[in-house]
Amino acid sequence: MKLPKTSTDDATGGAMRADARRNRDRLLVAADAVFSERGADASLNDVAKEAGVGIGTLYRHFPTREALLGATCDERFLKLAQESRERSASVSALEALRLFLEELVHYAGIYQGLAASLGIVLRSGTVGCHATTEEGQRLLEAAQRAGEVRGDISLDDVVCMAMAISLSAAQDASGPKRIPRLTGMFIDGLRPAREAAVTHGARKR
Repeated sequence: MKLPKTSTDDATGGAMRADARRNRDRLLVAADAVFSERGADASLNDVAKEAGVGIGTLYRHFPTREALLGATCDERFLKLAQESRERSASVSALEALRLFLEELVHYAGIYQGLAASLGIVLRSGTVGCHATTEEGQRLLEAAQRAGEVRGDISLDDVVCMAMAISLSAAQDASGPKRIPRLTGMFIDGLRPAREAAVTHGARKR
């Protein structure tokens, strides 16, 4: 049961919550700037300094680096999930999954080094990260029900491949151009064996 506010809550607790919110917002702005410039493994002390708060304040809001990354990327991941759901209404289940994977690869490259911890970041519990994992699971199950993806494939497999493709694409300037081809190759490998063989044969001809 939620207790009603007292006058003390309004006078002190409310002010503290507002102050904490301002600190959190400053930390997110600072983290975006620092991660964009120095990568996802940048010093968290630098993030706190950029925000004008102590490192203890940072850890009170974000106990781990992955929690901070998840919160910093939250709106981007929420947008990814929303656009994927809208797009999936007009394409096949398999194509919707392929496009989701391709977008996830691009998002994993927002900050240098983010791809290496993408799986942990997506489990950080933020609204956007939860929406992205939920959307990925929905697309995967839809493709499996349609018989376009093998039943033994999990969302973890898809996320791991997104990490691998993103890391590969970050190796050189031409890497981003390889993303559509690499995601297509992975999606082809998810098909049931007979369908994959037919697709491979058609491509060879």
